[in-house]
Amino acid sequence: MAAKKRKKNLNNRLSLIGITLVVCVLAVAVGVRSESLKTKEQTYLMREDTLNKSIEDEEERTEELNEKKVYVKTKEYIEEVAREKLGLVNPDEIILKENENE
Repeated sequence: MAAKKRKKNLNNRLSLIGITLVVCVLAVAVGVRSESLKTKEQTYLMREDTLNKSIEDEEERTEELNEKKVYVKTKEYIEEVAREKLGLVNPDEIILKENENE
């Protein structure tokens, strides 16, 4: 009877050691995977920040373009382009030219 009891105790200890080893291996695997996921999370957070900044920049650009779109339709813009690019003047304006001899 004592031999059976010792054999049972030995089997129980071996089973306990085996289970402990499996749990330790799983704990290490979970720890390694956890670090990998943290690294990925940091990468994704940085990418998200970059994309949010790009979105803000594009929204500002869209607003500027909308303002320019409105400005281009104004009489002031048409006169400005006529003066600068076409050299036109209003009929009631007097043009003064600088003397080139001086």
